Order: sequence, then structure tokens, then C-alpha cells
Amino acid sequence: MLDALTIAVSATALLLAAWCGFAAFRDQSTKDWHFIGMAIVSLLVLVQLVVGVVKLSRGEKPHDGTVIFVAYLLGAVCAIPAAGFMSLTERTRWGSAIVAAGGIILAVLEVRLYDIWGGISA
Repeated sequence: MLDALTIAVSATALLLAAWCGFAAFRDQSTKDWHFIGMAIVSLLVLVQLVVGVVKLSRGEKPHDGTVIFVAYLLGAVCAIPAAGFMSLTERTRWGSAIVAAGGIILAVLEVRLYDIWGGISA
């Protein structure tokens, strides 16, 4: 896929995780600013989804299979919104910890997406 986009999504996801992890450390719940950060990360992931679908429609194939690639793309799109929704139900420091975990999970999903597309050769 696009290496720069994958790096951007991973970096912003890790920044969000650090930011919300610091909020959890300070015993704070998620605030409006955290949700703006989640929206930015989610927007980048949606751009990645569109790029992935366009590349698949042009006939490009991922190294490890199309079905698993699409499954990981959909999982990446759902990671931050799911964490954000769960943080709304838990309005304590643990809500911030949930979003921090979601950011780490998204970064790991990005590494796996890069690997599935054929970016890492063994």
C-alpha cells in the first residue's frame, strides 16, 4: 500500500495512545480534545481504507491474500471508534486507558497490514 500513509496512521495512533495514557495516569476521563484526536486518527484510517479498496479494484493483490487484507482493513477502521464508544460508557480514568489501548491496537494492526500487503519480506 502506501508506506507514508501507514506510517502516518501508526504514528498518530501511538500519539493518541500516549496522550490518553497520560490522561489515565493523571486520573482523567476522556475529554472533547481526546475525541478530536480520535476523529483525526479515524479520518486517516478511512483514507487508508479508500486507498486499499482502490488498489484492490485496480487489480493489485496483497501478498498474503485479499480476504485477510480486507478483514484487517475493516478491523483498523473499527478500532478507534470502538474504543471511543467504550470510553463514553466508562467516564473514569479507565475510559482514557481504553482509548490508549485502542491506539496501541491500531498501531499493531497497521504493522500487520503492511506485512500482509507484502512490505516485510522474511
